[in-house]
Amino acid sequence: MKKNRSNTLLNFVVVGGVSILLWIVLDSGKNLDKLSQQTSLANRNTGIVNAFDVINFHHPLSLLILQILVIIAASRMLGWLISLINQPSVIGEILAGIALGPSLLGLYFPGATAFLFPAISLDHLELLSQVGLILFMFIIGMELDINILKKRAGSSMFISNVSIVVPFLMGTILSLFLFERFAPEGTKFLPFALFIGIALSITAFPVLARIVQERGLTKSPLGITAITCAAINDITAWGILALVVAIANAGSIVSALITILLSAVYVLIMLLIIRPLLDAVAKKYTVRETISKHIVALVLSTLFLSAWITEVIGIHALFGAFMAGVIIPDNARFKSIMAEKIEDVSIVLLLPLFFVYTGLRTQIGLLNEPDLWLIAALVIAFAVVGKFAGTAIAARITGQTWKESLLLGSLMNTRGLIELVALNIGYDIGVLSPEIFTILVLVAIVTTLMTGPLMSFINYIFRSNADENIDSGLINVIAAFGPPEAGGRLTYLIDTLLGNRKKGLKITALHMTPNTDISIKNAKRYEEEAFSEVKKVSKKLGIEVKTIYRTAENVANEIIKTTNRGNYDLLIVGSSRPLLRQDETGGKARYFFENARCNVGLFIDKGFKEIKRILILTESEDENFLFDLSKKFESNCIIETSCLIPESVPVNQSVKSVFNQNLSVEPWKDYSENDLIISTLDFYRLQRESGATWIDGKTSILLINRGKN
Repeated sequence: MKKNRSNTLLNFVVVGGVSILLWIVLDSGKNLDKLSQQTSLANRNTGIVNAFDVINFHHPLSLLILQILVIIAASRMLGWLISLINQPSVIGEILAGIALGPSLLGLYFPGATAFLFPAISLDHLELLSQVGLILFMFIIGMELDINILKKRAGSSMFISNVSIVVPFLMGTILSLFLFERFAPEGTKFLPFALFIGIALSITAFPVLARIVQERGLTKSPLGITAITCAAINDITAWGILALVVAIANAGSIVSALITILLSAVYVLIMLLIIRPLLDAVAKKYTVRETISKHIVALVLSTLFLSAWITEVIGIHALFGAFMAGVIIPDNARFKSIMAEKIEDVSIVLLLPLFFVYTGLRTQIGLLNEPDLWLIAALVIAFAVVGKFAGTAIAARITGQTWKESLLLGSLMNTRGLIELVALNIGYDIGVLSPEIFTILVLVAIVTTLMTGPLMSFINYIFRSNADENIDSGLINVIAAFGPPEAGGRLTYLIDTLLGNRKKGLKITALHMTPNTDISIKNAKRYEEEAFSEVKKVSKKLGIEVKTIYRTAENVANEIIKTTNRGNYDLLIVGSSRPLLRQDETGGKARYFFENARCNVGLFIDKGFKEIKRILILTESEDENFLFDLSKKFESNCIIETSCLIPESVPVNQSVKSVFNQNLSVEPWKDYSENDLIISTLDFYRLQRESGATWIDGKTSILLINRGKN
C-alpha cells in the first residue's frame, strides 16, 4: 500500500515538473514569433473563417480517402440492390461508377461531383485503379484451368472460336458505318475497326463463371462447356487485343512487327523459363505456414515485372498481369493461398475505383439526339446477334441440343467487366471517341443484364412436362444449412423423423456461399467442405442425399427460389439468433415462413442426439396439419400432444395408439424428458410472450408452418 502511494506521488512530481518546464519553454518562444501587425489584425477579424482552414478537405490524401469511402459504399449498395433482381453484383458496381459520374450525379448535382472528383484528382484515381486492374487480371489468369482446356479442347475450341470470329466480323463491318462519325481525329480505320470487333466479340469470363456458380451449373455439362469456352475465349481475345494495341501504338508496319516479335519472345520466356522456376517454388512451399513474405514478394514481383515489360513493349500492362496469372503453377493449394492474399483487396477496394473512373468517362448526356440512340440500339443488336447466334449455331453443329445451345449462347453473350477493360484501353490510346465509348459501355451493361432473364426464358420455353408432375406418394424434403455440422444434424433429423418412408423419402441438402466473387477453384473447395458432414451422416445411415451448391449475394432469397422451383414438400432450415434480439424466428427465418410455397420447418438445435420421445404442442384447431404430418413419423417414437386429435384428421392407427391425448400445456414446465418439441410458429411466439419455460429449455424445437400453396 505504501509502495503504491509513493509511486503515485513520484508520478505526480514528474508530470508536474515536466509541465512547468514545458510552459516556461513555450512562453519564452513567444518572443520569436515574426508575425506582421497586418497579419495579426487580419486573423483577429477572420478567426472563425480561418478556424476551418485546418480542415484539409482538398488535401490529395484526404480527398483520395473520401473518394474511396464513397466508391466502396456506392458499389456495395448498388451491388446488393442489383442482386435482389437476380443480376450479378458486378453490374451494380458498374452502375455505381456511372451514377457517380457526369451521367447522373454530375448532371443533377454538379457541385457534388466537382467536390468529390475534381479534375486534379483523376490522375491519382486512374493510377490506383490501374493497380487494382493489374491485380484483378492476375487473379483471372490464375483462375484459368489449363487442364480443363486440354480435356475439352475439341468442341469447346470450335464453339469458342466461332463465338469470337462471328461477332468480330460483324463488328468490323459495323465500323464501316461508324468510323466517319465516331473515330477521333487522326485515327486510322484499321485500329478503330479492330477495336469495335474486339468490343463485340469479348466474353466476361469472371462474370460468366459467377452466373454458372449462382445457378448451380458448375458440375453440369452446360456449365463445364460454358466455362471452358469462356476460358478459351479469354485467352484468344486477350491475344487479339494485345495485337490490336501493338498495331494501334506502332507508327509504322515495321514498328508493329517489332512489337509483335518482342511479344512472342516475352511469351516464350514466361512459359519456358519463368513458369518452371515458379513451379519449383510451388512444389516446395505448399503449406500456408511455409509461404513467407519472401514468397509472396517473389510472386508479386513476377506479376509487376511482367506487367512492366508488356507496358514497355507496347501491348499494355494488363496483358502482362494476365499472363503472369496464367503461368502460376497448377498447384491448387498454392494458387488458393496466393488468391486469398490478393483477391479481397483488389476486388473490394481497388476494382470499384476502376468502375468509377470508367463512369467518369461515360457521358450518357452525349447521346443527346434520337439518331444516336438508334445507333446505340444498332450496335447492341449487332453485339447480341453476333455473339448469341454465333455461339448457339456452333454449339448446335457440335451436337448440343437446342436448349443447351441457346443457353450457352446467352452465357457467352455476357461481357461485363472485361469489355470495360478493353474499352478503357482503346480510350487511353485514342482509338475510341467519348461517344462511341459511351455506346460500347451500354453494350457491356445491356448484354450482361439480359443474361439471367434470357436463360430463364429459354428454360421456360423448353420446360419438361415431367417437372410439373408431382408424385403424391413421395416426401420431398430440402434442408438448407450453413456450417457443415448443421448439415449433418439436419440430415440425421430428417431421416429419424421420416425414416419409415425411406423408399419414398427424397432428401436434398442445400448450401449457399454468401459471396459471388469467389473463384471457381475456391467454390469447389467450399462445396467439398460444406457437404463433408452430410456425406458422412448419409453414409452411416445408408441413405442417399442429393446436394446443391450455389453462390449468392442474397442467400435467403436464393434458398426460397430454389425451394419453390423444386416442388418440395418441406423446407427445413437451422435457426440463427440475431445480435440484438433473443427470438430466433425473425430475420431470415421470417422470410422463409412468409415466402416458401411448401411447409417450412425451423430447427432450434439444442444438442439433440437421438429422438425417442416427441411432444407436439398446440392449442388451435387451425394447426391440425401437424397431426397429418406426424403420421409420417417413425411409429416407434412416443408422441404426446397437447390437443385432442380431431376425427377429421386421418392418422394411422399404429401412430394414433401411442398418442397421449390428456396432456395440457403447462407454461412453467420445461418438458426436458422429451427429445424434440414440435410446434407452430404462432404458438411458439405466443408462448414466448407469456414467458413459457420450455422455450429456453434444453429440449430441441422444430417449428413447422404450413406453406403458401
